[in-house]
Amino acid sequence: MEFVPGPAVHRVLCADCGTPIVPNSANLCVACLRNTVDITEGIPKQSSVSFCRNCERFLSPPQSWTLARPESQELLAICLKRLKGLNKVRLTEAHFIWTEPHSKRLRVSLTIQKEVLTSTILEQIFEIEYLVQHTQCADCTKLAAKNTWKALVQVRQKVSHKRTFLYLEQLILKHGTQKDTISVKEVRDGLDFFYSQRSHAIKMVEFLAGVVPVRSKGSEQLLSTDTHSGTANYKFTYSVEIVPICKDDLVCIPPKQARQLSNISPLTICTRVGNSFQLLDPATLQTCEISAQVYWRAPFVSLATVTDLVEFTILDVEPSGTVRGKWVSADAQVAMSGAFKSHASYGDQDMIMDHENSGLSTQIFHTRTHLGAILQPGDTALGYNLSNANFNSDDFSSLPSSRIPDIILVKKSYPNRRKKNKTRNWKLRSIAKEAGEEGETGGGRGVVGRMGGRDQKKVEEDYELFLQDLEEDPELRGTVNLYAAKDTKMRDATDGARKKGGQYGMDVDEVDTSQNAAANGDKQDAEEEADFPAVSLEELLEDFDEMTLGDSQE
Repeated sequence: MEFVPGPAVHRVLCADCGTPIVPNSANLCVACLRNTVDITEGIPKQSSVSFCRNCERFLSPPQSWTLARPESQELLAICLKRLKGLNKVRLTEAHFIWTEPHSKRLRVSLTIQKEVLTSTILEQIFEIEYLVQHTQCADCTKLAAKNTWKALVQVRQKVSHKRTFLYLEQLILKHGTQKDTISVKEVRDGLDFFYSQRSHAIKMVEFLAGVVPVRSKGSEQLLSTDTHSGTANYKFTYSVEIVPICKDDLVCIPPKQARQLSNISPLTICTRVGNSFQLLDPATLQTCEISAQVYWRAPFVSLATVTDLVEFTILDVEPSGTVRGKWVSADAQVAMSGAFKSHASYGDQDMIMDHENSGLSTQIFHTRTHLGAILQPGDTALGYNLSNANFNSDDFSSLPSSRIPDIILVKKSYPNRRKKNKTRNWKLRSIAKEAGEEGETGGGRGVVGRMGGRDQKKVEEDYELFLQDLEEDPELRGTVNLYAAKDTKMRDATDGARKKGGQYGMDVDEVDTSQNAAANGDKQDAEEEADFPAVSLEELLEDFDEMTLGDSQE
């Protein structure tokens, strides 16, 4: 095979340094060409970016503020927008160079290309340093000047507790509706949500109408007007009133309205509250849905709430055969809780309730209940005692005595589990708020504080009842986000006369006297209910905001 040499490569000397190079239109090597022509001319080597320390956002020219993480693609795009002259070159690569977080500097490496001579493209790498200037965005400026809001949503419910707002707080957190809220202020019978834009307030009103039965109305106040341009500045206020009917409340429907609702019995209990509320007749398992529009045409109030519930002991349960969904009709024999205990076991006479001191305490009642699927003889249930009740209601007074049962059972209770005072392995998040009224503000936990003459004990009781409802109702628990609580420890209920569990524990009152020492020993030895609805780990979410490097290393 004959060797064929390749074509000869002709070389010339560089016009400046004399280095042999491949001939080009400039007859210059790359080093001399860079010294002769600077393609970065017109591009500043130093610049600045504006950063708001309050909301931690960067200014994206011309006027928008963007939330961007350090060394992210969003922040890189903001930095490149600040440069002039990039439209005259071709940008091939850009990336951050690491700097100290406290240096208030950002360093960016750029690689650009440009045609300097005919068919000659020069590539160059250089760095640009950005100075991070701390300033305030328009929203934070209004907040600092106390001119914070342009639209206000006033949410009210005329009831004696705040469990509805505790549940509403969790729904807002789950759906992320609080992200546009400037602040939340607690007032009597409700909450005030402040917004910088009217559209955000309208969005909140629509969200509330989708999760709870409400009625709303809006108003506007003229702040200033410009007669030359015809523009005006308004403040908008939206009033939202929630139906004063809550879960497990005893309700007496007006007879005329009850006949319109499939002729249901007027005496019912509320089993579910959503954008409408559901009422159930425990005797017949008949249900009806009442929307907000239907309710506000002829509003009515509850006869009794969960604070009026009385504990009963189930003596016998016999299902009657009627089944509707999860409800099973059954005939039950019940008696007051502790009806067959000697009064010496109470120790102090002050601990005896009024119904326990009366002649009805040892009476056995016969009633029909909708809890036939979960009640067994020996269980404890909560219900309303109507045998000697006196309600200030014309609709209840008009009912014949034959249609009023002595007892209405509402739900099953777990007293042995509650007395163990075990720390919960889950927790809830809360919205940061301001507590105050008529211009007064202060700090407080969560969305419920000390308002309207409500002392701290009442606040803790409402919060504890809300946590118990979440434990005992899987459907209600599925509508909120539960987070795993770290470092939870079991505590003994006999450590003191009063044990407070804070947010995750339960309060237990104990009387350590010589007369009831034996009775307390029996209570402590009582076994927990086997069907207690414990919260499983699969239902809990990790609280990523509290995760640290130390926790992951452990």
